[in-house]
Amino acid sequence: MAASLQNDLSSCSAQALQVHENDVFIAFDHVSKSFDSQQVLDDVSFFVKQGETLCILGRSGVGKSVSLQILMGFLTADSGRVTVAGEDICGYSESKMQQIRQRVTMVFQNGALFDSLSVGENVAFPMRERGGLEELEIQQHVTHLLDLVGVSGMENLMPSDLSTGMKRSVAIARALAARPEAVLFDEPTTMVDPIMAHRVTNLIQRLQNQLHLTSIVVTHDMQVAKKLADRVVFLHEAKVHFFGTVSEMEQSADPVLRRFLELDALILPSLRVS
Repeated sequence: MAASLQNDLSSCSAQALQVHENDVFIAFDHVSKSFDSQQVLDDVSFFVKQGETLCILGRSGVGKSVSLQILMGFLTADSGRVTVAGEDICGYSESKMQQIRQRVTMVFQNGALFDSLSVGENVAFPMRERGGLEELEIQQHVTHLLDLVGVSGMENLMPSDLSTGMKRSVAIARALAARPEAVLFDEPTTMVDPIMAHRVTNLIQRLQNQLHLTSIVVTHDMQVAKKLADRVVFLHEAKVHFFGTVSEMEQSADPVLRRFLELDALILPSLRVS
């Protein structure tokens, strides 16, 4: 797998030449996906090394979130291979995907919290599902995780009591409660005010530094990528148009990348995540 990835991506980044199979935790290898006549992903290849953060960039509708849904098994690729820790998960049964989801968890745009459960019960849910902990231990973990993501003391609130940004923070705490090896973030800074976007981005960065998790962050915001990404993959017209570091992307003379960066630079300074 590593060899084919190196060949496919060497034109995008010299770093791909340094990849070894044992370093790669998540990889897409020639993945394609269509909905009826609409090609969403066309022969897409990229990888994420263990402990790294990859940002998937691109305009709306280029397949960013679809990539995460394929990785989680919510959608099935039409062709290609998707591997997690060396396992080709394409064609996995739901029971096998449940095992993968214990290793790789996802934070959705809307938080996807259980409306009928309190904040504390939402965060405790993965621990109760997994088993092996006494109730007192679960409550201690819940308190710690809520404090870690900056919403301590909200155990008894319901999701309907929370702002969008707070729901996202609780969703991150619930994702961490599953003790995953990798976390996927789908547009973590959309639909929130600039202050909350700043807090969520800083939270993800802090978790990177403290927990050294493998992460994929889907975003349209170059500022988020600058702060978080070890590498970025830029999707354009259903294909990988660029794969490399933020610095390499910013230095590229490619007209598609230049246009994307120019449009990003037009965002008002007050709306930027810094």
